[in-house]
Amino acid sequence: MTSFPNSPKLLKGGIVLIDPVTSAVKRIISLQYNPDTLSRTLQIKGVGADSSDRSEALRLKGPPTETIKLEVEIDATDQLEGGAGQSTQLGLHPQLAALETIVYPSYDQLQKNNALAGSGKLEIVPMETPLALFVWSKNRILPVRITDFSITEEAFDVALNPIRAKVSLSLRVLNVDDLNFNHKGGSLFMSYLQQKEQFAQRSTAGSFSSFGIGGIP
Repeated sequence: MTSFPNSPKLLKGGIVLIDPVTSAVKRIISLQYNPDTLSRTLQIKGVGADSSDRSEALRLKGPPTETIKLEVEIDATDQLEGGAGQSTQLGLHPQLAALETIVYPSYDQLQKNNALAGSGKLEIVPMETPLALFVWSKNRILPVRITDFSITEEAFDVALNPIRAKVSLSLRVLNVDDLNFNHKGGSLFMSYLQQKEQFAQRSTAGSFSSFGIGGIP
């Protein structure tokens, strides 16, 4: 049985990890199921609240801090019924590890820093991770940092491998205040902002009559 030829292709959201210097793609993590909801919070960086100068009331320090929250469901049931080798042996460990290792420094980085500390190095540079891009269609490709990460494992196989889980993610969008304009993440944010302004221009304009007034007095 085939699907309807005119049915739209279901796009998936996910996270792409790239090298922060070369922009080379290091890993693509596609969500198994798109979440039903996605919440976004904008914390405005205004000057007026921090200053008694009335001339500053309409000024902004920079782009707002945007936070994205979503809950991801992962289920190995279909793979287990089909007898997929990796799922029957490891359950969801590979899928969960692909997400979890985003917020871990690598094994090699930790070993290197430990060696530097053992040799008497006084100042050790904090370890840099790949740049994470949250991809939610071609209209939203955002540089992000995971700020909160929780996993609820809901079912297990006979070997206690997780086979159904929910992952809650809180992502902070990185903007040009976090990354300079020449950084790949900074340029992606500027493209996101420019696209947002283009969308705003295409929004249907309102009218004073809908407010019940003829204009601004």
